[in-house]
Amino acid sequence: MNTTKKISSSSPIGVFDSGLGGLSIWKEINQLLPNESTIYLADSKNAPYGEKSRQAIIDFSIKNTEYLLSKGCKIIVVACNTATTNAIKVLRANYNIPFIGIEPAIKPAALQSKTNRIGVLATKGTLSSELFIATSEQFRNSKNIFEVEGAGLVALIEAGKIEATKPLLKKYLQPLINQDVDHIVMGCSHFPFLIPIIKSIVPAHIQIIDSGEAVAKQTKNILEQHHLLNTTNTGNHVFYTNGNLPLLQSFLKQIEIQTESVFFEEF
Repeated sequence: MNTTKKISSSSPIGVFDSGLGGLSIWKEINQLLPNESTIYLADSKNAPYGEKSRQAIIDFSIKNTEYLLSKGCKIIVVACNTATTNAIKVLRANYNIPFIGIEPAIKPAALQSKTNRIGVLATKGTLSSELFIATSEQFRNSKNIFEVEGAGLVALIEAGKIEATKPLLKKYLQPLINQDVDHIVMGCSHFPFLIPIIKSIVPAHIQIIDSGEAVAKQTKNILEQHHLLNTTNTGNHVFYTNGNLPLLQSFLKQIEIQTESVFFEEF
């Protein structure tokens, strides 16, 4: 498998996620790289990935990659923790294009923590992955890392029921509060949409960490290395979904993107 379509600095950045959560990553990329065009693919029909088998996650990730390559993308951001931790090695081995992954931001939390006690809220698929286990093991000698599976949260977010996550969040966050963590890492790209609710539940001193800004910076770095950074054009943005199109549009309004300036389509 390989991409043969000619790409240039004006080619779009491809971004895919199991659904709408990756919009939190897309927002950071768009803010840092306003000249870049983007194509966002929301595989909402198959969300959440975190409850699927590793092979299913790989298969979905290959399908998403093939679709973005058919649209001429010059780089692909895997804006899904579960897809990154389970499939990105396969993608990099089979496609001649740069891939940017996303994984829980344990390192910055570990460096900033004063209590040496860190919480991670993630999906089952991320917490059980080899990549997550390897990353967290690097810090377990000096830090206490407490993991909580956020079961059911992605499905509610995908249904647009943000407020309905509050009872589950109270249940999941209380054990982390009891462990005196001073940082909670968002281990799923969907979860930044829940940060306002999370902040209403946890004590004010607890810092919430997500990976969006780091992913955007890494995307810029890789584009520069490959001489693919677009510094002249104004970006155009296309959003594809196989789920609820009006819900996708409403999420973009939440992150203050004017939906009149973008194009939507089902795939």
